[in-house]
Amino acid sequence: MTLRERLHDDTTAAMRSGDSLRRDTLRMVQSAIYNVEKAKRVGLTEDEVLGVVSKEVKTRRESVEAFRNGGREDLATKEEAEIAILSGYLPQQLTDDELRALVDEGIAATGATSARDLGKVMGWLSPKIRGRADGKTASGLVAQTLARADLAAHGAGH
Repeated sequence: MTLRERLHDDTTAAMRSGDSLRRDTLRMVQSAIYNVEKAKRVGLTEDEVLGVVSKEVKTRRESVEAFRNGGREDLATKEEAEIAILSGYLPQQLTDDELRALVDEGIAATGATSARDLGKVMGWLSPKIRGRADGKTASGLVAQTLARADLAAHGAGH
């Protein structure tokens, strides 16, 4: 069963059970998928559907922070409930150690040696972590690792 079929079936089940939060959350993500397809004028692959779900989770995480900063705990709590629902459709999240290992592998695979190579490493890494780790966190880790490698290579001789 594809991710899109699961979303559809689970929306139907939520309607039958009267779970309005789940129903509305799943409808919103299906609408987002439809809008991306309409913009691209082609059906999305399973990986692209996963990317849309992942983006919806990321948007809600940003909203939680904004609502908390604005003193709207009620809205932050609702967004967190939606995150919990959508997270069930994402692959198992990578641990910090797994992400670090992939970053090291990406740096080795691309031959990256300095911060200028960040884009090259992220190009290699992004498809491998999609839906399994936050891109901003991964980018920060790559930059940090490259900075250390650059310092070790050039800083020791100065």
